[in-house]
Amino acid sequence: MRNKRRYAALLPVAVCLALFASCGIYSFNQSYLSPEVKTITIQYFPNMSLLVVPSLSNTFTEALKDMFTRQTRLTQVDSDGHLQFSGEIRDYSISPTAITSEEVASQNRLTIRVKVKYVNQIDETQNFDKDFSAYADFPGAASIEQHQAQLIEEITKTLVENIFNASVGNW
Repeated sequence: MRNKRRYAALLPVAVCLALFASCGIYSFNQSYLSPEVKTITIQYFPNMSLLVVPSLSNTFTEALKDMFTRQTRLTQVDSDGHLQFSGEIRDYSISPTAITSEEVASQNRLTIRVKVKYVNQIDETQNFDKDFSAYADFPGAASIEQHQAQLIEEITKTLVENIFNASVGNW
């Protein structure tokens, strides 16, 4: 008898959640998109930084596309999507963050900065043109080549999540 009461109490909550999800007001994938938004265009992000890692542009662009493919119902199109992303990688820099008494870096930081222009054709109040930056630290005794692939993956993930949240997260 007690279990029936619990299920009866949870039924209205489950129905409301199902209705919100089906009408596009709420999405369980952590994004809010108006039902009119159906397509997305993500342009290639060229690397314009002084230090150029040949694979960085492709890695970043594909990670951004993958995030929207996994987390939304949008169809990717080559141009004129309802949502549009363009920009460039502005900075790829390495700097010491901790110096020893012998004036040697004991820890370094890789920072990547990306300029993103976001256009929402359905709701222009959502548009922005801004920089996103993320970093990861690595040991000073190690060369960047030893950690570069892992650091780029980690930083790219953070950048893409921040861009996603700024554009369609609306939390």
